[in-house]
Formats: sequence, structure tokens, C-alpha cells
Amino acid sequence: MIETNVSKQRETFLQILLSYFQLTKPRIIPLLLITTAGSMWIAAKGQVDPILLLATLTGGTLAAASAQAINCVYDRDIDWEMERTRHRPIPSGRIHSRDALIFAFAMAVAAFAILSIFANLLAALLAMCGIGFYVLIYTHFLKRHSSQNIVIGGAAGAIPTLVGWTAVTGHLSLTAWLLFSIVFLWTPPHFWSLALLIKDDYAKVGVPMLPVIAGNQETARQIWYYTLLTVAATLLLVYPLRQSGTVYAAIAIYLGGVFIHKAWQLLQNPQERNLARGLFLFSISYMMLLCLGMVVDSLPVIHNASNFVITQLHLLN
Repeated sequence: MIETNVSKQRETFLQILLSYFQLTKPRIIPLLLITTAGSMWIAAKGQVDPILLLATLTGGTLAAASAQAINCVYDRDIDWEMERTRHRPIPSGRIHSRDALIFAFAMAVAAFAILSIFANLLAALLAMCGIGFYVLIYTHFLKRHSSQNIVIGGAAGAIPTLVGWTAVTGHLSLTAWLLFSIVFLWTPPHFWSLALLIKDDYAKVGVPMLPVIAGNQETARQIWYYTLLTVAATLLLVYPLRQSGTVYAAIAIYLGGVFIHKAWQLLQNPQERNLARGLFLFSISYMMLLCLGMVVDSLPVIHNASNFVITQLHLLN
């Protein structure tokens, strides 16, 4: 009987941990971390302090988790209305809103402490700005009131690039803002392609996502424009800023070509759900591989090898 009770208590405790973990929307966080890492590697020219990297990614994880937890509290009413989100911890009754807010506040404090101690105060303040922007500007003011919610709200998801850059350098620069702009411009095609798939859910709860307000055709057109801007912005790292080299350029051009092709296909047939789904899934891979390209290209061995090859080609000419 004792063993049975212990087993039940353990199962309940694990369920509670899982519920709090789900509260942070963990599937979103890895993308934020990969953009942070890409920014850090470029800032450090491929030589990132491992402790600083670990601390910055940990602080970034806690900050993002805090913002998502507060978002879950704020959106608990519409989460209950949508079948897709009804089983989240708060609407399902597994976590009380008050406890979720305490959890979110504790994570925000921990994030600020870690970033300010192991990185610098500017990085910590930027992370807090990310939480504030996501909760106040996007969740409170924009999400339920404007079809441009994702466009403006995308700034919150782009702030981790600034956190990563300042963690290494202690200041902001033109390159940092370009990295911010890449993620900012990428967010609409990424999210709107998903919104095309679940627009009925948004319509049901009165959230004015672009597909609900303007329809599939206009959404596909906006996705096309923002995709072109995103790909163009990625190439500015190579020229004129010269922060990345030929390896990154090759990766950015290839990925950008695929991204543009998929956005064009959707533009030609905006009612096709499989095209929207394919674009959404690729947009995730696009950002992850693009940031990986930043990391690889910034490594000194790659940089030296590229310079050697370029020098030899010049000598042959």
C-alpha cells in the first residue's frame, strides 16, 4: 500500500511539473534561442565564451518562458473557446492563474539576475523589454484589436538577437539591428502561413488575424512581400556590412530561393492548405538553418579557409 501511494504522489508531482512546462509553450523557445546564438557568434567573430553562451541562453529561455506563461494567463478565456488550446494548463484547470503569474514572475527575476551577473545590465534590460513588449504591446493592445498584430508584435520575437549581441559586446550596433530586422520581417510569413490553417479558430473567438479580416488572397500577397524583404535583409550581412562571408552567403541564397519559391506557390493558390502548411514548416527550418549558417561562417577556421580560397582565385586571375 505504501508503494502504491508513493507511486501516485510521484505521478501527480510529475504531472504538475509537466503542466508548468507546458505553460511556457516550449516549442516556441528553441527558435528564439537559435537566433540568440547566431547573433552571439557573429558578435564574437566565432569565438564565444561557453559560460557566457550558456548563461545567455538560460536567461533567454527563462525570459521567453515568463512571457509565454503570462500570455497563457491573459488568453485563458479564448484558449477555452478554441479546441486547439482548450487543453492547455490554465483553461483545463490544472494550474491556477495566480500560481502561473507567480511562476512567470519568478522566471523573469531569475532571467534578469542571470543575464545581469553573467552578461551585462543592457542584455538583462533588453530581455525584460522583450517580456514587456510581448505582454503589453502584442498580447494586450494588438492581438485582439488589429490585423497587424503579428507585424508589430514580431518585435518581441526579434529582441533575443539584441540580447545575444549585447551579451557579447555590451552595446548595440547596426549589425545587431539588422539581425533584429531579419527576424522581425520573417515573423509575418512564418505566422500568417500558420494562421491560414487555423483562421476558423481565430474567427470563432474574435481575434482579427489577417486571414480572418482580409482573406487568403491578401494574406498570401502580404506573405510574398515580407518573404522578399526577409531574404533581401539576410544578404545585407554579406554586403554592405561584410559581417558574414561566402559560406553564409551561399546558405542564405539557397534557403532564400526555396523560401521565395514556396511563398510564390502559395500566392498562386492561396486556398491550398498543404502549401500553407509547407511554407509554415519550412519557415521554421529556414530560420534555424540560416542562424546555423551564421555560426558556421563566423568560425575562424571557416573564415581563414574562405580567405585562402579567394586569395588563390585572385592569384589565378
